[in-house]
Amino acid sequence: MKHLLILVLSAGTLFVQAQKAETIIINASVYTLDDSKPNAQAIAVAEGKILKVGTNKEVLSTQSKSTKIIDAKGKCVIPGIFDSHLHVIRGGRFFHTELRWDGVRSLKRALEMLSEQAKRTPQGQWVRVVGGWNAYQFEEKRLPTLYEINAATGDVPTFILYLYGHAYLNKAGLKALKIDETTPNPPGGLIEKDIQGKPTGLLVAEPNAFLLYSTLAKLPELSDEEKINSTKSFMRELNRFGITAVMDAGGGFQNFPDDYGISNKLCESNELTVRLPYYLFAQKAGKEFEDYSRWISSLEIGQGCGEDHSPAKPQYFGMKKFTEYHVQGGGENLVMSAADFENFDQPRPELSPNMEAELKKVLTLLVKNKWPFRIHATYDESITRFLNVIEEINSEVPLNGLLWFFDHAETVSEKNLLRIKALGGGIAVQYRMAFQGESFIKRYGKQAAEQAPPIKRMLELGIPVGMGSDGTRVSSYNPFIGLYWLTTGKTLGGTMHMSKDNLLDRTTALKLYTQGSATLIRLDKDRGVIKEGFLADVAILSDDYFKVADEQILRLESLLTILNGEVVYGAGEFSVLDKNRIDVKPDWSPVKYYGGYQNK
Repeated sequence: MKHLLILVLSAGTLFVQAQKAETIIINASVYTLDDSKPNAQAIAVAEGKILKVGTNKEVLSTQSKSTKIIDAKGKCVIPGIFDSHLHVIRGGRFFHTELRWDGVRSLKRALEMLSEQAKRTPQGQWVRVVGGWNAYQFEEKRLPTLYEINAATGDVPTFILYLYGHAYLNKAGLKALKIDETTPNPPGGLIEKDIQGKPTGLLVAEPNAFLLYSTLAKLPELSDEEKINSTKSFMRELNRFGITAVMDAGGGFQNFPDDYGISNKLCESNELTVRLPYYLFAQKAGKEFEDYSRWISSLEIGQGCGEDHSPAKPQYFGMKKFTEYHVQGGGENLVMSAADFENFDQPRPELSPNMEAELKKVLTLLVKNKWPFRIHATYDESITRFLNVIEEINSEVPLNGLLWFFDHAETVSEKNLLRIKALGGGIAVQYRMAFQGESFIKRYGKQAAEQAPPIKRMLELGIPVGMGSDGTRVSSYNPFIGLYWLTTGKTLGGTMHMSKDNLLDRTTALKLYTQGSATLIRLDKDRGVIKEGFLADVAILSDDYFKVADEQILRLESLLTILNGEVVYGAGEFSVLDKNRIDVKPDWSPVKYYGGYQNK
């Protein structure tokens, strides 16, 4: 009886201890996004979840002798940001090879960075600028010339990607890739030549981006050790902006399982600092059905690296065992014939007449096996054809609530929004128009741009909508660009392209980046809100998102990012709490000298 009493008392003690906070944030301006309790002063965290939300006094009641107290000193606290469309697995492997022009405010400075990086890049490697910028962000409001690029880089091979439209190779790059007057244009692409027939260095998507991406794929990669370092660094860069979760959308030249080895290792060693459900993207035209058949037979939705692979040694930033890395479904391109590339400098591409048959075969396979799917779809004309296929399948093999959504949907019509709603679909929206709005207006006119995409109407209809970036080859990964775009309707160049009746208030916009993205894959029951029992993913911002002037939204960052109750990023006065710093490798990496997004 005595032993039983001790056992009961021990269990009771453990229960009480479990109710005590491991970490408490006090003196904060907490925006919970919980409509029943929108504001608070303090948060308590225990076992990876929110334990208490309220006043300092209420929350400090959960304190124990071992509780870590973080004084926010009045700063803004928001739920962790969930990017519904970002290419982390691919982008992470190459992050340390790339010179980021994201946020650079003058072409003069961008060219200086290019020249500086060329001087430190070793023989055998390339200087590369891959997405996240546009001409209108620069004071000069123009693109670099090939003359300027060659002058800045000299004999060091250089590749610069500009949106979905074109890329630049310097003379050394043309030589390294053996592109000369005899090199033919690939289907859907143009290698520009001068009047002597020699390539100038300009590669143009007409309108297919295959030429741009296939050229990029020929450039040298890092070693596996360097790729691990690079991927950890990229996730840390995402944490810098308060991002705690990402849906990886696959992407071109990202083969499964070969190119997932780095992220698998980081999952197994508990070194992921974002939650990372991912989609599988078939790469070989005409072989997509075989790929999905093989994956469906060997993988289960929700299957990741698994708890059983946890190493016994302590983890490098001290997190408790954390695994949220798993297969979420198929997409964003399911068949190559359904790729409607959004190069707004070129006319809309006409999809292959074989698309419907090829897409139906793959989609039927996915639906029969209860695999969620997502489809890249920019143009309403493409969406119409995709919906025809989905409706036909639904009449034969009912979706029965299967998760699915479109990505992008810039020109989706009212009619097709109603069809999407009827089929139980959602839409993942990205802020690509912040980068491409001027090009869109030049081709389709200002009136067409006012509802590109019609995000307000999507919400009025009750369609699940989640925000994302589509970083890194076109857009930047900085979510505050998206929040600026949603609330002001402006491009990075300051062009007002959205109509006022399509703008969102700041609370609704932020909800799309937290609850909205979670809703797309029905994970909103435990995240996206600072609420008792929800996941402890939060960020303390550099300024108050809800109070700063519009243009200052673009300057916001996280000073402290917490994932699963653990600090994964700290800056400024909170840097002492950050145990997750990265020693950038290799030594010549642009990230070592400039960092990522240029927010100065």
